[in-house]
Amino acid sequence: MKKIWLTLMFSLLVVIGVACSNSEGSMKGHDMSNMNEEDMNNHDMSNMNTGKGEESKKEKLPSTQATQIKTGKEFTLTAKEATHDFGNGTKLPVWTYDGSVPGSQIRVKQGDKVKVNLKNELSEPVTIHWHGLPVPNSQDGIPGVTMNAVQPGKTFTYEFTASTPRTYWYHSHQDSVNQIDKGLYGTLIVEGKDEEKVDKDYTLVLDEWISSGESSMEGMDHSSMTSDKDTKGTDDSSKSMDGMNMDMDMDMDMDMDMEDDMSMYDLYTINGKSAKNMETLKVTEGDTVKLRLVNAGYISHKIHVHGYDFKIVSTDGQPINDPAIIKDQTVTVAPGERYDLVFKANNPGTSYIESHDDTDAAKNMVAKIVYNNSEKTNDKQNPKESLPNIDITKYGKTTKSDFSLDSKYDVDYKMNLGTAMKDNSMVYTINNRTYPNTEPLDVKEGDLVKATLKNTSKSADHPMHLHGHFFQVLSKNGKPIEGSPLMKDTLNVKPGEEYVVAFKADNPGNWMFHCHDLHHASAGMVTEVKYKGYKSSFIPDSNANNKPE
Repeated sequence: MKKIWLTLMFSLLVVIGVACSNSEGSMKGHDMSNMNEEDMNNHDMSNMNTGKGEESKKEKLPSTQATQIKTGKEFTLTAKEATHDFGNGTKLPVWTYDGSVPGSQIRVKQGDKVKVNLKNELSEPVTIHWHGLPVPNSQDGIPGVTMNAVQPGKTFTYEFTASTPRTYWYHSHQDSVNQIDKGLYGTLIVEGKDEEKVDKDYTLVLDEWISSGESSMEGMDHSSMTSDKDTKGTDDSSKSMDGMNMDMDMDMDMDMDMEDDMSMYDLYTINGKSAKNMETLKVTEGDTVKLRLVNAGYISHKIHVHGYDFKIVSTDGQPINDPAIIKDQTVTVAPGERYDLVFKANNPGTSYIESHDDTDAAKNMVAKIVYNNSEKTNDKQNPKESLPNIDITKYGKTTKSDFSLDSKYDVDYKMNLGTAMKDNSMVYTINNRTYPNTEPLDVKEGDLVKATLKNTSKSADHPMHLHGHFFQVLSKNGKPIEGSPLMKDTLNVKPGEEYVVAFKADNPGNWMFHCHDLHHASAGMVTEVKYKGYKSSFIPDSNANNKPE
């Protein structure tokens, strides 16, 4: 009898062991270690194969609403979950500011002192980073660098002056590769005192999604690149990343086409809408129309405005000098970039604004221009048409600017942007190092800084974004910029390209400088601009679960 009992017990243990093993497999890629019972109840389980439970989860979430436009000087943005209908049969749980994708548009006037209360109703910590707008360092929204992440159920108030006009956007900088992917972003418009008046003003936010609801980071383990463990590091690992071992890794005969395999993003949208419920822009004949293009995703998009002559009047919030008329050319908007286009509504009927990317998903990234009191349709979609692309480094006219290649600089920094393998994972490097072991740009207030950005990756673009400052692009591939002085906060550096940029250190603090394909940032491509003598009043909280990338 005892043997039979032992046999039964052993069999039961085997069954339990197999069940646990299967359970572990279905949870792969989901870190539940820091979750309490409340977190488990509230956690977004949409990526898991939960059957009826997943459908139940979706039904409990409210549907997203239309994006609000908020004006004034004080605002509240509430981070919360919702279910979003993309209009093509796809419904996904999303994270939002104010229950919409994109989140509420904040519109303020140049010079306004702005107050924004971030209320967190999500199950994880969040922040807001004001992308492109120079704000005080304490208000930049970088967890572990300028603030502690805002915990579930808590509120944090941001305060800054809207000093620089035109088009910006905001997004979470806490675990941003995942939180932006879930929809946690919105736009910020600063209306300038001297800006040209327009009759219609539309913002088009470009993004791409994974229609299955899975995370793009599934199975990617970058924790060794950004954890406290890596901050402390070991002598061996540092030498590996800095010296010969890293060079050997970079020279390995491996398939670097995997660098930018973004095929999992199979649903492209404008303002959260696919082609079947595309954004409609209503105009009246004779209107002057502004289009604000904002790329909140991780893929560059070639945008074509059908049937109109237009001008690019600004990029990244900075004006273009004497912009020329453009027609039947595409404007490439890289991750994090903004372009403001202006045209005259002189082509009655329906016209399309669409992506001409070389991918089937591009057919969903489309909006239409429709005239009031007109049912005429005189346009067709043609996303596969090959069109020339505007070279923004040759656009507009030269005029006096703050920097030149011949200027004397206090700091001269070389930034090689590379790709390598470490511990069987792809990492993205700055000068053969990954964050937080990258060498910072140490500056003093008032310094003139020159940086050379060179992309040594074989196939990956690197849209580099500098927080807290604008920089001037001085040269591309060794040749001076030919067009308007080009001031930006985000610059896409393609494989093999080299740019020289310059800026003045006029905003004290510790500022991130990173790739805005946030898969690359989360895997190491981050450094900081650090002001000598700057002392922050911020005290990191080890319990805040701060994840700056």
